[in-house]
Amino acid sequence: MDHVAIGRVLVSVSDKTGIVDFCKLLVGFGAELISTGGTAKTLRDAGLAVKDISDHTGFPEMLDGRVKTLHPIVHGGLLARRDLPEHLQTAAQHKIGLIDMVIVNLYPFEATVAKPGVSFEDAIENIDIGGPSMLRSAAKNHDAVAVVTDAGDYPALAEELKTHNGQLGHATRRRLALKVFRLTSWYDHAIAEYLQEQQDGQDNLSPAKLLALKPGQDLRYGENPHQQAAFYATGRRREGLGALKQISGKELSYNNILDLDAAMRACAETTDEPCAIVIKHTNPCGAATGSTIAEAFVRSYDCDPLSAFGGIVGLNRPFDLATVEKFLEGEKFLEAVVAPEFHADAVQALVENSKKKWRKSIRLVQAAPVQASRPPLEYRSVAGGMLAQTNDGHIDQAPELKVVTSTMPNSTHMKELHFAWRLCKHYKSNAIVITARKALLGYGAGQTNRVDATDHALHRAGERAKGAVLASDAFFPFPDSIEKAARAGISAIIQPGGSVRDQEVIEACNQHGIAMVFTGVRHFRH
Repeated sequence: MDHVAIGRVLVSVSDKTGIVDFCKLLVGFGAELISTGGTAKTLRDAGLAVKDISDHTGFPEMLDGRVKTLHPIVHGGLLARRDLPEHLQTAAQHKIGLIDMVIVNLYPFEATVAKPGVSFEDAIENIDIGGPSMLRSAAKNHDAVAVVTDAGDYPALAEELKTHNGQLGHATRRRLALKVFRLTSWYDHAIAEYLQEQQDGQDNLSPAKLLALKPGQDLRYGENPHQQAAFYATGRRREGLGALKQISGKELSYNNILDLDAAMRACAETTDEPCAIVIKHTNPCGAATGSTIAEAFVRSYDCDPLSAFGGIVGLNRPFDLATVEKFLEGEKFLEAVVAPEFHADAVQALVENSKKKWRKSIRLVQAAPVQASRPPLEYRSVAGGMLAQTNDGHIDQAPELKVVTSTMPNSTHMKELHFAWRLCKHYKSNAIVITARKALLGYGAGQTNRVDATDHALHRAGERAKGAVLASDAFFPFPDSIEKAARAGISAIIQPGGSVRDQEVIEACNQHGIAMVFTGVRHFRH
């Protein structure tokens, strides 16, 4: 069937945006309205004639409204095939009136469970049963029935109805049906994730994993301009970049999202003082703390100004006017900033008032890091499958660290080692990080052996390595890197330990008066 006339419409919506005007249009083309509860009242108050669902089915609503549309009269009217005489004969025999359109949106389950302090009982009561059932029946029979779930579709449908004298085409009905199955699958996913969270307290690696992608946004391009890309939010809770709000700037690209995520995660490691990170190709090329977020940014940028050009900045404090002033000094060029908040005067000063060429294109993105108490699973696709793992959210506290050398680190060393260790986990392995005064001095990332990673880090640090500390994301298999660190003047080292040659590494540190701390935890990042 190409175009079908809309003769009878069942309406039951929790979101009543635009429903009155749309139903007035349908009535204008001769449609009969059937409705339930609050929706029926809204339509009647607008002067529309409405038949109650209980009058249509001949059966009362019951069980506090849990049962009202779950009835053969309703589902028969939706599922009867118009091209099969036996279906039409059965419908007529049982006085089942055919329904040509369903307008339904579901109980706001996600909004309900997102409210602070919502009870489990309230959450369960907001699981819609009749709504998804009607939607699926109508969508299955979209050859004859139109099904509308989104108030945003009303304007386009209204235009088509006007153009075709109250009829909708098959292509439209199929598009609406597809939307239904995506909606109901996401709805069931949200419920399952909520129930699992109530049982386990957080996301976990269950035997059969549901992974649904929330409608997101098209991206400027993929890793390269010839690749298409899109960003989708995962999970029931909007966290991290799943809740991103772009304040200004050009359209985001695939690489921007990856770098913004890396920046957000790295700067979130520090919570007790302002911290800024500069990311290039998902690796920090600058990292530092400061008494203010502006000072932290300056110290971070100065770690490696050459690499910071065109970089992504992450801040763990609101983006303020003082930080903008530091952004605009000199010949800096930055692609994007991610922060928990952006002050309006800071955005105006950067985007509107600055004479810098990149002022209007810089992407300002507001996002909050995921809650450390319940980090989500991480996913990565491979050819033919999907990898999932728990988040590397391990933060080492002082009692977990083990000093293994005769040279003891002092309190200043320990604070610096903590900073270096937390930073090191955000580099591609093999990774070596050198810091002093809670600022990055040198780094070696993504190397195929630890000696090369150490060489890269020491080369970048140069003379500044004297008295600094060094962190390694995994154990040293040989003492060769220790010898290099000693010649450069490194004073303390933090690493997981666990090599069969740990004792040789420890002895090398003792010979050179270097303090070494074992964490017992590895931080590989592939």
